[in-house]
Amino acid sequence: MGVVQVVTTILAAVITVVALVLVTRTALRMLAVIRLGAPEPGRAERVGPRLLNTLKETVGHTKMLKWRLVGAAHWFVFVAFIGLFLVLVEAYFEVVDPAASIPLIGHWSVWLLFSDVISITGALGIITLFVIRMRNQPKGNPAPALPENTEISPAPSRTSTSRFERSNQWQGFYIEATILAIVLLGLTLRGMKIAAGELDTPVWTSPGSHAVAALFEGVSASALLTTVSVVALVKIAVSWAFFLILALNITMGLGWHRLTAFFNIFLKRDPQGGPALGAVKPILVEGEPIDFEKADPETDPFGVGQVEQFSWKGLLDFTTCTECGRCQSQCPAWNTDKPLSPKLLIMDLRDHLYAKSPYLMAGGGKNPLGEEKATEEQLAGVPQAAKDEAERSLVGDVIHPDVLWSCTTCGACVEQCPVDIEHVDHIVDMRRHQVMIESAFPAEAQTLMRNLENKGNPWGANPNTRTDWTKGLDFEVQTVDKAGTEWEYLFWVGCAGAFDDKAQKTTRAVATLLHEAGVKFAILGTGETCTGDPARRAGNEFLFSMLAEQNVEALNEAGATKIVATCPHCLNTLGNEYGQLGGHYEVVHHTQLLAELVSEGRLTPVNRVDGGLTYHDPCYLGRHNRVFTPPREVLGAVAEGGLTEMPRNSERSFCCGAGGARMWMEEKLGTRINVNRSREAVDTGAKTVAVGCPFCSTMITDGVNAIGSGEDVEVVDVAQVLLRSVKG
Repeated sequence: MGVVQVVTTILAAVITVVALVLVTRTALRMLAVIRLGAPEPGRAERVGPRLLNTLKETVGHTKMLKWRLVGAAHWFVFVAFIGLFLVLVEAYFEVVDPAASIPLIGHWSVWLLFSDVISITGALGIITLFVIRMRNQPKGNPAPALPENTEISPAPSRTSTSRFERSNQWQGFYIEATILAIVLLGLTLRGMKIAAGELDTPVWTSPGSHAVAALFEGVSASALLTTVSVVALVKIAVSWAFFLILALNITMGLGWHRLTAFFNIFLKRDPQGGPALGAVKPILVEGEPIDFEKADPETDPFGVGQVEQFSWKGLLDFTTCTECGRCQSQCPAWNTDKPLSPKLLIMDLRDHLYAKSPYLMAGGGKNPLGEEKATEEQLAGVPQAAKDEAERSLVGDVIHPDVLWSCTTCGACVEQCPVDIEHVDHIVDMRRHQVMIESAFPAEAQTLMRNLENKGNPWGANPNTRTDWTKGLDFEVQTVDKAGTEWEYLFWVGCAGAFDDKAQKTTRAVATLLHEAGVKFAILGTGETCTGDPARRAGNEFLFSMLAEQNVEALNEAGATKIVATCPHCLNTLGNEYGQLGGHYEVVHHTQLLAELVSEGRLTPVNRVDGGLTYHDPCYLGRHNRVFTPPREVLGAVAEGGLTEMPRNSERSFCCGAGGARMWMEEKLGTRINVNRSREAVDTGAKTVAVGCPFCSTMITDGVNAIGSGEDVEVVDVAQVLLRSVKG
């Protein structure tokens, strides 16, 4: 061993040990902070399906490949990052002996070809990602101008529309440069060994390395071998420098996600791999759903008012954020100039968590009454900066209220997130604390909740008029108390279907179609009340529980097992959330049942719809419940020339703006979400816009009218389109 090899060996050992110690210490601190979160049982159950899904999402890159170019480039980088680990191992042999290689496989043609190819494709992938990041850099351009007289309260401002706004760009560029350097250094090492005659391998097994070897033609073998040890040391130093940077930056999500993403994906809400959509996570007290009859708001957390009250999975979510901005780019609030960015929300929560963590690790924290739980002695050694951070309010100082209340809970952020962060659950948790503990929420929401509590519907309509929609039908609609057991489906009418004039047309159309097809159905009539969806999404879990328990009792007493609903919000609550309260039902959307009846020949479309037909996917039908095909099957059977899709459709459908109880709140910030979506629908050239949700129907109709196309474009429910085709 020469002098150079002695020096490189010692330095390699020192760099490795120091980096391992520091990064391990930081990782253990991170784990300790995450474990401060509230319990959330069930996250590690069904290990088999979770492992399969983790492999599918990581190795298969299923969520990343939704953005094809970025996803493909990232996949090659991912393979290179993992697959070239053995090349790093080989560098440790090379600092000791430049002619050495990995035992057993170092000269194996298969390994040489594999490592060379993924080095080349990895380099091309990282260059592609670098170019994409450069092209999408925040340019300092202001957001689109807001309409005149728009009321803007103080909220986080934006300087551009880039999805990378406020992302830590230096981290992204550093990591990309690191991976590119590692790949190129690996090719250089092998190229020098080929040029020195120490690696006799055909060109086809190492095309990239042979190309590099040509650059060293004429250099002596001894000089090349000496340089190999130095370059190997540089490769080791560059590789471990990445981990040293991680060790010094615990909030470096762009770097840490390479380790935490596997765990976050494995521990996602749905073991089968579906997005964390549909049901909102219930309030948990000691790992169990809250019982409001026994709960004490002075000791039990009603929602999340302090960052440590999030579950440990929530804290892992914050830690794992890659700052890629995919969620932000799809968010209807952000795209209409609202202050909400799902990415920035998670980043702000992460930064607050770790800035506050020394205080929390010392035992600090406040109970729901705001009283400090730790003693002065416990907090004596806590840095003042951490104590100051602990005094900041979660909603108000860390998260602006306008950010919190801009959310429509559409789920586009969760759908797009490549590491399965559950943004909607965290937003609803914070809303719960604001509503039930702080009584701080938009004024319009107060009217909504009062109507739900007193009248059982958001509009405050007389509950005795719930069956008025049946008047004028040429057949009798039976209620369950009169129909006995002579019905197959319970038709859940919903508040909109019962009280809203436009939605009543959908209700009558569905009832008529079911009658025509010979489907026996019944309704609850005045025994039906609001499912509680708007109360729960607005944060009033107590009111939701009250309404839901009343409905579950009525449904169970009626013997309902199969339910058809026209409102996706009712569908979602009945089918995905009532099980938490003992209500287990098979719930279908009316478009699903109608598609089945058409395919069976029990309903026969006769008249074709001309003038063009497009379809708007409701968020709670599509993303939240994965119902994409049935409404398209119905419309495809009646549309002259087929269905015209909007650019944003199916999983990427753009929200109408009504979800998350926003239907009953004035849209004071930015531009209107429904106008944005309605313009897209009108731009297809279709004269008919079909919807599958009463809220979407109202919002898209208003949007079409707002842009002056109300006389040329009609917005109707899928059921109405089918009824016209069947009945003429």
